[in-house]
Amino acid sequence: MAAFSQPRLLTAASLLALLIASSPLRPAESADTNGVYSPCADTTVQRSDGFTFGIAFAPRLSFFHNSSLQLSPCDRRLSLSSAGSQVATFRPKVDEISLLTVNTSSFSPDNDGGYMVAFAGRKYAARSLPAFVANSTYTVTSFTLVLEFKKGRLQNLYWKRDGCASCSRKSNFVCLNNQDCAIKTSNCKNHGGSVDCSLGIQLAFSGTDKHLSVFNSCGRRKIAL
Repeated sequence: MAAFSQPRLLTAASLLALLIASSPLRPAESADTNGVYSPCADTTVQRSDGFTFGIAFAPRLSFFHNSSLQLSPCDRRLSLSSAGSQVATFRPKVDEISLLTVNTSSFSPDNDGGYMVAFAGRKYAARSLPAFVANSTYTVTSFTLVLEFKKGRLQNLYWKRDGCASCSRKSNFVCLNNQDCAIKTSNCKNHGGSVDCSLGIQLAFSGTDKHLSVFNSCGRRKIAL
């Protein structure tokens, strides 16, 4: 069964404060051996552990140093704080299919840059490519994110596209760039419309944990968003 999770929203300035945090934000549960709760810290995990990562919302170029090198949102060389970006943090259970939700009732992605990057780690900083979320015309509400591990260490995060396969089931959605289903931003409740445009992110894991057990949730992702 999939787990459903709401994020903890932070400003980019609050995220930078996590860089110096070395102790857990709360005690670990008995089945969770991972004591690292900051998305800007390194860790290795096993099945059933919790794993903390973040998603930053900002203009696309804000994720690049000197407009060319993409860095982790944890990297101080980025100007995310001055860009007024927002950060959502999550702690799903490793190798469990999860449906993450970013509530947009008081948050408008198009006003916070329109793009998002998933990230975790510091020395071993992994980050996804920037994914388009919203602008003044269109909003994408459904995403799939895969976390790829090797020996329990996060190696990569990437957005899994469905080629607009789900658009045919949604009469008020259009296909953008042959990869994303989007709704007109004016139809969203946070812009005076009637549609809840909260972001749904289906999460899956691939690779191996620190005991070399193989993750298989990536092959089981079946949730209809």
